[in-house]
Amino acid sequence: MQVTIRQAKLSDIPALQILIPESVRALLGRYHTPQQIGGALGTVFGVDTRLIQDGTYFVAEAGSDIVGCGGWSKRRTPFGSDSGPNKDDALLDPNVEPARIRAFFVHPAWARQGIGSQLVKASESAARTAGFTRLELAATLAGEFLYRRHGFTAFEHFEAPLPNGATIPLIRMSKDLA
Repeated sequence: MQVTIRQAKLSDIPALQILIPESVRALLGRYHTPQQIGGALGTVFGVDTRLIQDGTYFVAEAGSDIVGCGGWSKRRTPFGSDSGPNKDDALLDPNVEPARIRAFFVHPAWARQGIGSQLVKASESAARTAGFTRLELAATLAGEFLYRRHGFTAFEHFEAPLPNGATIPLIRMSKDLA
């Protein structure tokens, strides 16, 4: 079945709230402990409504089913959901600051079929059109390979604290859009 990419709508949120935990539990389980996954769901991994409102978030559809999601941001928040601890809705200056690649998730049954790549390309194109010349992101251990394939390079490894006392390793990566 063909997959199409479109801008996310607020009406997609219920489907995203199901997709994201399914993706995280199935695809990140071999990289993270159950405590890390449990602590990250709803804070680090979850829906950020601001991305949808800004028109910078995309969904991948197969028929009428949402099978993936991801996007970019023109705001300072580096990662996380609506209830994430790092929320900063201040706008980035595209002349001097990088746009953020954010919140990529693919349904486990659709993994490794190019959906993440389609979402990266759509996000890069939209950020470039908005005037950004550089991108940054915080990758999970599982997501690092996807971003490296698209020309991102790692520049920092760090641990994000979780509300349950655990931490989750993340990798800051960047890419020039020139």
